[in-house]
Amino acid sequence: EEEYARYRALYCGLCRDLGERCGQMARLCVNYDMVFLILVLSSLYEPEETAGSARCAAHPARARDFVRSEVTAYAADMNVALMYHKLRDDWEDEGDPFRRGSAALLKKPYEQVRLRWPRQCREIEEALEELHALEQTRDPVPDRAAACSGKMMAAAFHWKDDRWTPVVRDMAFALGELVYLEDACVDLKKDGKKNRYNPLLALWGGERPLESYEPMLLMLAGQCAQALDRLPLVQDAGILREIVYSGVWSRYHQARAREEQKKNKAGERN
Repeated sequence: EEEYARYRALYCGLCRDLGERCGQMARLCVNYDMVFLILVLSSLYEPEETAGSARCAAHPARARDFVRSEVTAYAADMNVALMYHKLRDDWEDEGDPFRRGSAALLKKPYEQVRLRWPRQCREIEEALEELHALEQTRDPVPDRAAACSGKMMAAAFHWKDDRWTPVVRDMAFALGELVYLEDACVDLKKDGKKNRYNPLLALWGGERPLESYEPMLLMLAGQCAQALDRLPLVQDAGILREIVYSGVWSRYHQARAREEQKKNKAGERN
């Protein structure tokens, strides 16, 4: 319960920083990956934190605890940078007018973030250009597309330049690859129906059982965990390990459970 309260307080702190730094609309795109970023960088650099409790539009009935620091402010900026480009990418892929409008609302906040963090934004943009090129050619090598996601995540986690920077980037790179390929596994059917680029479909020419992708995901999760264990993290170490060893698998395990359920029902009918 104590760890959950800490996680929720950091989430609320991120949301508040998003509103103050990038406008109230930006609070609608708060990203759980950025809470993980806050946990890692806060544990590594131990910034001074400000705790409080307040109501907000999302929770008007009772006050919610929050924790804020210079790390939550940085994470808010990276949240906007990543979400702005994700909305634009989804709009270009799907032609969804809602995502186009959402990206337009984040355009000005993103320009401000780009002025504050030019290196991170430049790296994210370059990785996205590389990913778009792979999507256009429907590249059948999953590692190439996943590496683009890894580069974006590594750029976002690279806050300071010191002896720990290479390790932080290694961990974030593996995490970005893992998240991308996990999403590709879960979205196989949907991407196939809509004829959207999915490197796993491009590689095999069709769907395969989700369990066949587990060794690949386990390898990336292991790389992420190994890099995490090389960092001198004490504060929130339990939450971080819970996320890496369990939390990142939630979507995949849910999809596996649905697949197994359908298979069992089909067997019963037969």
